[in-house]
Amino acid sequence: MIQTQYFQVDHQQPDKAVLAQAAHILANGGLVAFPTETVYGLGANGLDAQAVAGIFQAKGRPSDNPLILHIADDSDVLRLVAKVPANAKALMDRYWPGPLTLVMERKPVVPDRVTGGLDTVAVRLPDSVIARELIRLAQVPVAAPSANLSGRPSPTTAEAVMADMTGRIQAIIDGGPCTIGVESTVVDCTTPVPTLLRPGGITLEMLEETLGEIEIDPALGQADLIPRAPGMKYKHYAPSAPMILIDGAEDRIAAALAEKIRQAVREGKKVGAVVSAETALLLPAQALCAVYGPRGDAGQIAGNLYTALLSFDQTPVDVIYAEGISECGLGLAVMNRLRKAAGYQILQV
Repeated sequence: MIQTQYFQVDHQQPDKAVLAQAAHILANGGLVAFPTETVYGLGANGLDAQAVAGIFQAKGRPSDNPLILHIADDSDVLRLVAKVPANAKALMDRYWPGPLTLVMERKPVVPDRVTGGLDTVAVRLPDSVIARELIRLAQVPVAAPSANLSGRPSPTTAEAVMADMTGRIQAIIDGGPCTIGVESTVVDCTTPVPTLLRPGGITLEMLEETLGEIEIDPALGQADLIPRAPGMKYKHYAPSAPMILIDGAEDRIAAALAEKIRQAVREGKKVGAVVSAETALLLPAQALCAVYGPRGDAGQIAGNLYTALLSFDQTPVDVIYAEGISECGLGLAVMNRLRKAAGYQILQV
């Protein structure tokens, strides 16, 4: 059992002396969980293969699943990639710092442990003041997947990190709740037309506005592939209970949810529901509802999604039903996470 240190800082004006302690742990091969604008990351020195191996051990993460290298300044990317394609430069200029990860050809300095053996590396410049200052003080790029046990919902609060990581890592930085709530968008910039590998905080529409053309990887979310970016291969974001996603016409989802809940209750099951505020009012009283936000507000839904899923760890249920939303804007990222959390158990109505 590792003794886990706990640091608390202000998200806008973090105490540099406190962050320096955490940075020292990172620079010397330890693991530190820290907040970003998307979710909490589990960081290690991204140029130290042994330190990076500790991430996989702490999370129970498959070793062929690539990691993102986080940097403190956009110029740091030149240390890690062989070249910056013009499409990547356009995206960096528009959306860095921010929730956007770019996949480019790697330099030999990047360990295979980070890339999953691929000849590319995923790089991000986060918008979080805490994250950038921590990386700057550590003076190394920081490899960091989400700070949770592999396959579980990503943490957007330090409390969620502590539930999974206390005793497994050296330190946790509490900088308050994350603002976006879903992981970064991942774009492969090595293809002739840039390819969206994972939807996230930078929407498809925003990418199209900047690039004019972008492909969506047809293998997105499948399980039988060599992962080209974090989050592509394995089941992710799953709550403890089995979950079924109900998707389709908005006017039919609530009725289908109500019927499925009544049926499960008749079978003696304790039922949870991850739904909009509007739909929650229409469901049987026996359902334990975790409301992720008002219907149509994909930003608020994204920010609350993982907290809603994790709520059923505190109030265990036998089955969870989740309400699908429109895939416009940030809804594409929300639906990507819901499908994975359900293990692709989807009822179309």
